[in-house]
Amino acid sequence: MTTAVPTRPAPTAPAAALPADRPSRSERRAGALLTAPFLVIYLLFLIGPLLVGVVLSFFNTTTVKSGLGDWVGLSNYSEVVTDPQFWDAMWHSVLFTLLTTPPLVVLALAGAILASRVRRGRVLYRLAFFAPYVVPSSVVALIFLWMYTPQIGLLPKVFGAVGLPVPDFIGSTSGGWTAVTLMTLWWTFGFNFVLYTAAIQDVPPDVYEAAAIDGAGPWQQIRHITVPLLGRTTSLVLILQILASLKVFDQIYLLLAGGPDQSTRPVIEYIYDTGFTAYRGGYGAAATMVYFVVIVAISAAWYGLRRRRASSTAA
Repeated sequence: MTTAVPTRPAPTAPAAALPADRPSRSERRAGALLTAPFLVIYLLFLIGPLLVGVVLSFFNTTTVKSGLGDWVGLSNYSEVVTDPQFWDAMWHSVLFTLLTTPPLVVLALAGAILASRVRRGRVLYRLAFFAPYVVPSSVVALIFLWMYTPQIGLLPKVFGAVGLPVPDFIGSTSGGWTAVTLMTLWWTFGFNFVLYTAAIQDVPPDVYEAAAIDGAGPWQQIRHITVPLLGRTTSLVLILQILASLKVFDQIYLLLAGGPDQSTRPVIEYIYDTGFTAYRGGYGAAATMVYFVVIVAISAAWYGLRRRRASSTAA
């Protein structure tokens, strides 16, 4: 007589668990809903105008008539790259970048370091450094235009009171570059200052305490701890400042109108003059596309340099 031995059911394979870093369906749906407004605005106000500009650059569109006009192909682009006024304006944008980028990076770093080491009134110092950045460009231009005005301006009176020759801030090329550089330094200093201030706050205080125990003074701490640890922030501030300076328009236009004799006119003002003053919308769109390629090339070069440096550091 044999007895039946009960058999256990074969174990079933457990359900495959989702990777820890893989979001669930509900999380993906929530992320899509949260980013949808930004994507809509991005498509409408950035990608959309960019595509319209590409289309307009192939036509002889004017801003005083409706419609695209006649197809001209690459004629607008060939005229842009052979126009000496365009390259003069490009050089003016580059010159403005060279004049403003180094001091805006160095002064913002120095200001953030000094403000972080002040024991009393730290909030007041931070507010004073950042406050000019929120002032509209038109107001800043009016303030500095009054300061630069010959005979009645603040700076000419100060120079005359101490017996120094009064610079021609408005009527000369060198004076115009000096005027717009000083205005830009005072006005836009606060943005880079905030970036450096946020980065300094992330530095652990224990590092400074250990350095102080080893006998490092304040300047040694700044040189060997603060500045090296802010290397990534400095790289970010540098590329952001270069791109912002290359896109200069409002302060030069409001303060100098590109003068005297277009000797300070940047490339964006050149595009504005050709597109909205000379009513050549197609040509202005082509000039914009050429300048857009230059900006993208600079950004791509910076990104490639960063990746190469990161890979070399990891190796």
